[in-house]
Amino acid sequence: MLPMTATQSLPLFPLHSTLLPGASLGLRVFEARYLDLVRECGRKGGTFGVCLILEGEEVGTPATPAAWGVEALVEDFDVGADGVLVLRLRGGRRFHVRQTRVRDNGLVVAEVEWRERDSDDELQPEHALLGILLERILEQAGGEYASAGPAQFDQAAWVGWRLAELLPLREQQRVMLLHEDDPHRRLERLLEWIPGFDIPQEQDL
Repeated sequence: MLPMTATQSLPLFPLHSTLLPGASLGLRVFEARYLDLVRECGRKGGTFGVCLILEGEEVGTPATPAAWGVEALVEDFDVGADGVLVLRLRGGRRFHVRQTRVRDNGLVVAEVEWRERDSDDELQPEHALLGILLERILEQAGGEYASAGPAQFDQAAWVGWRLAELLPLREQQRVMLLHEDDPHRRLERLLEWIPGFDIPQEQDL
């Protein structure tokens, strides 16, 4: 268990999908509260967090976010043909939400505790099959990870997050993986879920 650390204020962008460390995500931004958020991050060099929505919708009344999320780093932006701002995000650090408040404009702001970055541990022998499975998936799917080198397929954290991103898991399962500070334990969970993708009963989403 990691020691408690000081919390930090982080604006949230609750979504019906889960951003994972190292994963990319396209996001259309059109509500005033989120346009203000993007401008504020641009001026101050700040970031925001993405959390899965537990109750509510992505637009309108502020939604209830999960207690675990990932920092969103803006890699690129554009304006679509319809005039809507489009962001390309990359998942950064994991965080645990300690409490939230809602600004007058409807933006949810959380006090978050950052979790430690993943170690560079290599795959353990009992998880070697997961590295092979990921290679097979990428051979068929291609995409941005198609050029990954052998060293990456030996990294426990990278293999776990990429499988969590590419396998047909439910969003609640992805959030459960965000709980885990140990990359080997994340791989154990994936092994448990692969046969039927059943969701274990967990609390504190």
